[in-house]
Amino acid sequence: MAQAHPKPGLRPFLPADVPMLAAIFVASIQELTGDDYSEAQQEAWIAAAETEEFGKRLAADLTLIATLDGSPVGFASLRGTDHIRMLYVHPAVSRQGIATMLVDALEKLAGGRGAAALTVDASDTAQNFFAKRGYVAMQRNSVTINDEWLANTTMKKTLGAPQ
Repeated sequence: MAQAHPKPGLRPFLPADVPMLAAIFVASIQELTGDDYSEAQQEAWIAAAETEEFGKRLAADLTLIATLDGSPVGFASLRGTDHIRMLYVHPAVSRQGIATMLVDALEKLAGGRGAAALTVDASDTAQNFFAKRGYVAMQRNSVTINDEWLANTTMKKTLGAPQ
């Protein structure tokens, strides 16, 4: 008998999630960003998961965890009322609607908190995902992480606008 695919769930971040979310962060960067960033850039980016600051950033923001069968498979965080700070999905479940579910939830939460618009500093890898959701590129950025320059794009979406 065929089994139905498990339905993804959402739950709030717990401090005990940090090691699993760090692993998702690393796997996502290693396996999904290679077309847009060099190996040195990826390594510098990954190093952010190896610090205490990673867990502190997750705890400081409103962080949601996407789960399948109760296990974390992705996460996203909202900083303040109007900025998506992180969005990472495990490569094994990429392109299966997990990122869409996470961003849908953050958009609803931001709107509920009174935000008129939502911004994100999208990696080159994530830029098309956000563009398809109605986010508009505002400016290109260069950030330094562990002596490596990485480019991203600040994108903005007016909430409540048709997609």
